Amino acid sequence: MNSPIPFLEGQRLYLRALADKDADGDYPAWLNDAEVCRGNSHHVFPYSREAALDYIRQTRQSTTSLVLAIVVREDHHHIGNIALQSIHPIHRSAEFAILIGDKTGWGKGYGLEAGRLLCRHGFAALNLHRIYCGTFADNAGMIGLAHALGMKEEGRRRQAAFKDGKYIDIVEFGLLETDFQ
Repeated sequence: MNSPIPFLEGQRLYLRALADKDADGDYPAWLNDAEVCRGNSHHVFPYSREAALDYIRQTRQSTTSLVLAIVVREDHHHIGNIALQSIHPIHRSAEFAILIGDKTGWGKGYGLEAGRLLCRHGFAALNLHRIYCGTFADNAGMIGLAHALGMKEEGRRRQAAFKDGKYIDIVEFGLLETDFQ
């Protein structure tokens, strides 16, 4: 069982390893909420407690993904998850992903604080050279976060995703270690 000890600490948040108990909390419901998942590829199939538990246990064994819970320091409330995925030791790159599932955490800058913590860790501790992400072209929140983290738009994959009955472009962003402050 994972400890709730913070792994990375910010002013208002801390990031910790996902724990089995998270599968019993609100986390599985986030991926079943159409509004929460509007800007991502989730909410296609129902997400169960068992699927969440499998995912949590799988991430704890991985050396190619670092998946952490975003927790509000004040009340120790788990509001989302953040990850560096597809960590590549030769290219020194990883894909950034984030989900603020608890709607009470929306619009408060938690994504930016968590993103800065994780990017700093990726460059300083994981020796990454580049962190990248892709998001739906209509996901204004993630596009704003990518820009706020210093990511540069690198391209667009036209009609690369299908969501809510239509094809959507995916906008690609990248951040080099030398550009991160």
